[in-house]
Amino acid sequence: MTGEGAGAQDAPLAGEPDNTAVRTALWRAAHLRVDRPPHVLEDEVGLSLVDPGADWLRRPDMDPGATSGFRASIVARARFIEDLIVEQADGGITQYVVLGAGLDTFAQRRPEVASRLGVFEVDQPGPQAWKRRRLDELGLGIPDWLHLVPVDFERNEDWLRKLAAAGFDPGRPAVVVSTGVTMYLTKDATAATLRQVAGLAPGSLLAMTFLLPPELLEAADRPGLRRSEEGAQASGTPFVSFYTPTEMLALASEAGFADVRHVSGGSLGERYFAGRTDGLRPSSGEDLLLATA
Repeated sequence: MTGEGAGAQDAPLAGEPDNTAVRTALWRAAHLRVDRPPHVLEDEVGLSLVDPGADWLRRPDMDPGATSGFRASIVARARFIEDLIVEQADGGITQYVVLGAGLDTFAQRRPEVASRLGVFEVDQPGPQAWKRRRLDELGLGIPDWLHLVPVDFERNEDWLRKLAAAGFDPGRPAVVVSTGVTMYLTKDATAATLRQVAGLAPGSLLAMTFLLPPELLEAADRPGLRRSEEGAQASGTPFVSFYTPTEMLALASEAGFADVRHVSGGSLGERYFAGRTDGLRPSSGEDLLLATA
């Protein structure tokens, strides 16, 4: 599971990335600093963007032991999405949309792949303007193939219309990714997003994470989920939706997807952490939906 709410820090200032985005970026970087090789993902670009100060690894939510399962979950899902994008790009897909992009760094870390795509990062206007400024300050800039698309979800702006205005071609297949978002949305809102993506060009692929109900977690991971919920509540971003795999698959099918698949968090542990001698494994609780239009 994600554990985004664990150890909540102070609320961000207006326009800055939210706690979830910062924590996720720092966990990706912490994987390189505190875990032994081989590393599942190498990503310190988010750390550079956040610039949290020299003692960032001493934050309570960065504790190497207490948060190891969360950290492993974050790098596992990021690696899975990255592998998926590379595979789809090799297969001819030319558009990649990141819903709720936050501090996603694929475009900066993998330009040899991203430059073959039109990459569209969709996020709230304030945090996205902050990210644009930080990319410029770090000398990374915004290449022609990277489109930062501000969408005010709180005002119900039409993200598909904003995408099209930014150069997205709804007549060509795309990969759409939404990670660490559905737990904050009502089920009706998630169903609406599923219908919108299902209506894209045939062959479009959606990858979406979702949190499992507490009773489906391994017993050892349930206290972590409770702490995450408490932290999310304290940060003003409570978890509102959990899904069984059967429920999420049914929701995607009802939205109009031609093919729906469930990818368990446990399978990512087997794929990316098998054979490790340090015991690092993702905690249970966050699974993925793969759905093809």
